[in-house]
Amino acid sequence: MAVAKAEAPPAAAAKGEAPAPPAAGKTEAAAPKPSGGLMAWLPAIAAILLAPVATWSMVEFVLLPRLQKKLAATPAADSAVVAPAAESADGHAKIGKDGKEIVAASYEFQNVVVNLAGTMGTRYLKTSFLVTGSDPNMKAAFDEAKPRLTDVTLNVLGSLSLSDLEEPGAKNVIREKLVAAYNQALGRKVAEQVYFSDFVIQ
Repeated sequence: MAVAKAEAPPAAAAKGEAPAPPAAGKTEAAAPKPSGGLMAWLPAIAAILLAPVATWSMVEFVLLPRLQKKLAATPAADSAVVAPAAESADGHAKIGKDGKEIVAASYEFQNVVVNLAGTMGTRYLKTSFLVTGSDPNMKAAFDEAKPRLTDVTLNVLGSLSLSDLEEPGAKNVIREKLVAAYNQALGRKVAEQVYFSDFVIQ
């Protein structure tokens, strides 16, 4: 009686080796490539990185040149300038009979230096200030009488002593004296207020 012998496993399987690759004629389906990944996020990353650069470029090369051009077009401040609006004693703009704000004219005195009274020329006051008023012809009036008004200014400020300047509210007293002296010298009410931009005692 013939006994069937079990077939021996292939030599490669017995040794634990990987099976041989398929023959050249047989092809397997290619493994699918992972979709998405970094390429899917690339537009979002580019937008996040480029947004600040685009904003900076817009401000630097478009908005700032336009703003600088507008600022350069505004007229430079003159020694006698038109102030935004005349202010009343309570700090509010004055309103005329027609309901419009009264535009205040102004005239500037710069770097006025006087010796203080009673100091034998050892102490002096250096100041710059703006005189304002509602008279639209204020600039012309001050220009015409500039030598006289300069002399008035020196007399008022030169009559002050060091103790006068140390008094509380000294600047307000000086303002009132200057306004009264200017109006008296011009023969009519032109000056209304004085604003100091520099006030140095040495």
